[in-house]
Amino acid sequence: MPRNTLKIAVAVSLLATPLLSACGGSSAASDEKVVTVYSADGLKGENNDGWYDKVFADFQKQTGIKVKYVEGGSGEVVQRALREKSNTQADVLVTLPPFVQQADSKGLLQKYEPKDSAQVSGADKAADGTWTSVVNNYFGFVYDKKELKQAPTTWEELLDGTYKNKLQYSTPGVAGDGTAVLIKAIHDFGGKQQALDYLKKLQANNVGPSSSTGKLAPKVDKGELLVANGDVQMNYAQSKTMPDLGIWFPAAKGGKPTTFALPYAAGLLTGAPHTENGKKLLDFMLAQKQQQEVSSVGGGFSVRTDVKAVDANAIALTKLMDGVDIFTPDWKDIDKNLTSYVDDWKSATGS
Repeated sequence: MPRNTLKIAVAVSLLATPLLSACGGSSAASDEKVVTVYSADGLKGENNDGWYDKVFADFQKQTGIKVKYVEGGSGEVVQRALREKSNTQADVLVTLPPFVQQADSKGLLQKYEPKDSAQVSGADKAADGTWTSVVNNYFGFVYDKKELKQAPTTWEELLDGTYKNKLQYSTPGVAGDGTAVLIKAIHDFGGKQQALDYLKKLQANNVGPSSSTGKLAPKVDKGELLVANGDVQMNYAQSKTMPDLGIWFPAAKGGKPTTFALPYAAGLLTGAPHTENGKKLLDFMLAQKQQQEVSSVGGGFSVRTDVKAVDANAIALTKLMDGVDIFTPDWKDIDKNLTSYVDDWKSATGS
């Protein structure tokens, strides 16, 4: 799910986001018709045509509440919220695993179970009610369909000289999808050391660090890169305007392609200046109409078990995932050991 160096992305219907003044949860602030969202990128469209764009515009039309939207890497938005913990500036945090677990463990999220959250499976929400997934998603890679007649199939192929300075993946520990590279490699190669040994070799072809996964797909579409990491929802949405972008899932040599779920998980920030507005937005994102639009508008997967999407995007996404093994990472272990995993990756790759 990317992500970028912290930037402000403003949808046509949204307010620009200046440096936020201290709200402190005063009655004036809580009465204000505004809600501030810190989010990992991927759900806002390149041309203001993404799921967020539609949801936020419809939310404002229905409630009169404007959405201030601040976008950044999955880890970056958590770090920003953490820096502001004594004077919380945002109301809703949306990020990917393992960063949502990190936010929860650091006390950034307060308990709130949105309306209709009972329709979300237990694996896609916190047991204590501090976060609930709003869009399901899966980790993947992209390739340049114009330059490569067919997608690579294995990790090992990426070590070939063809990919020298034509391959890039976002930074583990900063970007959710970058962290996912490390998680998937550990799974596919059968252990951390085996994964680090491989990524050390891959570094010879790697362009270098990137805090933004979202910025890599356009480079692939233009032919600047042949391969990059990403995620299914974001890349499928991007492929509508990037015709040379293809999605694939690496396999270990002799194995099957694999992936794992990387849901966009949303929670209400502790000390949110507009708590009630935040609750309303979380309810709205999980409502049946908005969840039906996750695939048709956003190119993602609904998190509601009672929503059975049959639109063209949903059918194409189901076909894309056919034959791909889906595993479940040990998120508790990853949350506990993420810092050491990232440090080991830095040491192995010289990053």
